[in-house]
Amino acid sequence: MTTVTGRLWRGGQAHDEEFTFESISDCLASEDHLVWADIYNPDHDALAALAAELHLDMWAVEDAVAPKERTKASVYRTHTFFTVYAVDILGTGEDESITSTLVKHRISAFVLPRGLITVRLPSVNHPEVHFDIREVSERFDELGGQQYGVGALVHALLDVVVDGHFDAVQSLDDAIEGLEDELFDESGPRRGLQRRTFRLRKELVELRRAVLPMREVVGAIQHRRLDGESPASAPSLDSLYADLYDHVLRASEWTESLRDMVTTVFETNLSLQDARLNTVMKKLTSWAAIIAVPTAITGFYGQNVLYPGIETAAGFITSSALIVVLVAILYVMFRRRDWL
Repeated sequence: MTTVTGRLWRGGQAHDEEFTFESISDCLASEDHLVWADIYNPDHDALAALAAELHLDMWAVEDAVAPKERTKASVYRTHTFFTVYAVDILGTGEDESITSTLVKHRISAFVLPRGLITVRLPSVNHPEVHFDIREVSERFDELGGQQYGVGALVHALLDVVVDGHFDAVQSLDDAIEGLEDELFDESGPRRGLQRRTFRLRKELVELRRAVLPMREVVGAIQHRRLDGESPASAPSLDSLYADLYDHVLRASEWTESLRDMVTTVFETNLSLQDARLNTVMKKLTSWAAIIAVPTAITGFYGQNVLYPGIETAAGFITSSALIVVLVAILYVMFRRRDWL
């Protein structure tokens, strides 16, 4: 079901109780107004009608509700459109750091000179998990963003999204460290390590698709000109957007390094499996050689042929002593070569 929430500021003061979806266009026409409308699970017809009223690009409106849209930013004459993905990590199992599930929340936004319209869609795999849009509003209030206009509002949204990326990268980093510790544990890795490694690798690929294009989005918002001014034109916002861009770069680099780490874990596990198999084969071969000695001697005397010492106590003692001596020699020799 479509849910519409929003906030309204007039002259830098909040008047949230006066916000209505029908009055968005009137509020955007006023010089001293700042409006934020958040539309969750939008009705396509209602969104198209709003877009026509605000003269939004219809292709951007289609992108806002189209399935599997990539992270991107598009600059138009009167507004900027961007799509980003906020992420959450859901732990499954007793140890959340080892097995986790990546949940992506798609957020599209239309940045106008005096307003922001966000369009959010339910998560495909976990529709019951929602992005906390209230955190964006709280971040905006902490900044005192009313005096900076829509640029501060956009910064609050992107800042919350990027912070979520950092939390997800940190969680996956902890999971990979857990796999590394398990990989070199003296008792050996638990069952299913290869499957869990492959799952983490897939989640990193999904996270990378959300994190890497954020540089394009932040750069477009930072340098976009609306009516001769940028949403980030205030001096204090310049430094905030520069810091946000630095965070995006760090998250991107961290994600890339984790891909290398999980690939190394995957390949190292295969190498260790080969090494363990070689060790097992050496031990089996050594024991087989030791067992072959008494088998050969007893089999030799078990033939229906009269050999020296057969059916005598001296023959039994001699064959037994020969077995013990040869087995001891082989055992010591294999132990020195670390085959047993």
